[in-house]
Amino acid sequence: MADNQNRDQWGSKIGLILAMAGNAVGLGNFWRFPYIAATNGGGAFMIPYFFALIVIGLPTMLVEWTIGRYGGAHGHGTVGPMVYIQAKKAISPKKAIILGSVCGAIGFGVTVLVNSYYTHIIGWSLGYAVNSLTGGYVGVDSGAFFVNYVTDPKNLIFWIIGLASLGWAVMKGVSEGIEAWAKVMMPAIYVFGIILAVRAVTLGAPVNPDWSSMKGLNFVWNPDLSQLTSASIVTATGQIFFTLSLGMGIICNYASYLQPDEDIVTASVATVALNEFAEVILAGTSVIPISYAFLGPEGIKGSIGLAFMALPNVFTTMAGGRIFGAVWFFLLFFAGFTSAIAMYNYLVALLEEELGVQRKKGALLIFVLYLIVGAPIAAEGIITGEANLIYFTEVDNWIGNYLLIVLGLLEVITLAWLVRDDGLVEMNKGGLWHVPKWFYKLFHQFLTPICIIVFLGIFTRDYWIAGNFKITPSYINGIEYMAPWVNAARLVVVVVLIIGFIQTHRAIKRKYKDEIETNKANA
Repeated sequence: MADNQNRDQWGSKIGLILAMAGNAVGLGNFWRFPYIAATNGGGAFMIPYFFALIVIGLPTMLVEWTIGRYGGAHGHGTVGPMVYIQAKKAISPKKAIILGSVCGAIGFGVTVLVNSYYTHIIGWSLGYAVNSLTGGYVGVDSGAFFVNYVTDPKNLIFWIIGLASLGWAVMKGVSEGIEAWAKVMMPAIYVFGIILAVRAVTLGAPVNPDWSSMKGLNFVWNPDLSQLTSASIVTATGQIFFTLSLGMGIICNYASYLQPDEDIVTASVATVALNEFAEVILAGTSVIPISYAFLGPEGIKGSIGLAFMALPNVFTTMAGGRIFGAVWFFLLFFAGFTSAIAMYNYLVALLEEELGVQRKKGALLIFVLYLIVGAPIAAEGIITGEANLIYFTEVDNWIGNYLLIVLGLLEVITLAWLVRDDGLVEMNKGGLWHVPKWFYKLFHQFLTPICIIVFLGIFTRDYWIAGNFKITPSYINGIEYMAPWVNAARLVVVVVLIIGFIQTHRAIKRKYKDEIETNKANA
């Protein structure tokens, strides 16, 4: 365990739990969940959602904590080498390095490219919070305001402020930076969420007697089984991965800073519980009822539109709307920040531990990297004068929706199908609670991987039917002139994945050169 002696570690148990919860609690909870739940039938969506949480979410969370803690004990903070040192117990090093490199490539792609647009949404949230307090969008058509906002280069200052704050926090280290920010931001997220939830349930029906906030709650919690579709089942599974930050490598990274005998079963359950409280209870009890009360059942549907177009309209007509608008957008900013910081730290850990770059210098280098990879998001709006967000959408289609699920599947296969029972021993080490063997065999070795494989099959079929594999995908029908932005995004995704694969392969081979050359794993 000597490899772990010089690595930073969490300063306290509460700090660890809050940071891990902050990693999971993000834009997926307050921005993504409300419109996805509303679009997919409200209460009907919650049935496959909770099924996916139990069958896929919690088991995969336990796997990532296990892989991460074990990898950290051997000096690794990124997922590629972590998977390699687990896989080589069951397969030859030459096969294990390929598996590790594929996982490393996806982890690299996710942390580089998801944050390329995630940090922009954080910047929009901060900018909108300021505009809420100043009344900047009062009396202005909210759709036009959003278009003007994302096409005005002056507003990029909020993106840069958000990025710089992330860099400064990561530069301070795990305990003094990430943990310290989590101890402030996570309580603030819950307080802001509770304020909005209380306001939501006391709204009544300010616009239409049939659009009361309580009917909005009923829409979420009273399932209409006729609304249950195969698409909602697939979407629910994808939401579980996104909301819990699974398949991104960042939970493994955070877990790598644990002591070798730290209780990860309790921590995994606590992380999932805190995330679900934020998503289902707070977001489900605030955003959807508020939107329903002012916009009706159709108005609560939409992605970026709900958070940045529909809700500003609501806040301009609500009593105390400026304050509640600021609370909403600061909540989005804090939630996004606590997740983005994990992706930022993953890349700094890669530079620090694989290439020997000092943390402060690494944080500055990643700041520059995010300026570069985030530039196309900004450039599209500024150049076209429109807010179609096509480049953003295409990157999210493949990285934020698809490949993170592939990584989650590979992690589960590595621990449960290759390492097998030794994976359960590692998972339970130091635990106050133990995962029962029957649970491990039923879920980790059977239900979880099988369900993910079936889900990926359906997801791939739906992508094909939707035309996402075409040079000009169906979702840009009517704006075919945006096809260059689609294909630019695809090119960037491929290039980043190739770079990630090469970097991971070289890093693993450099440290484990002898056993890879002899194709015989050392003990």
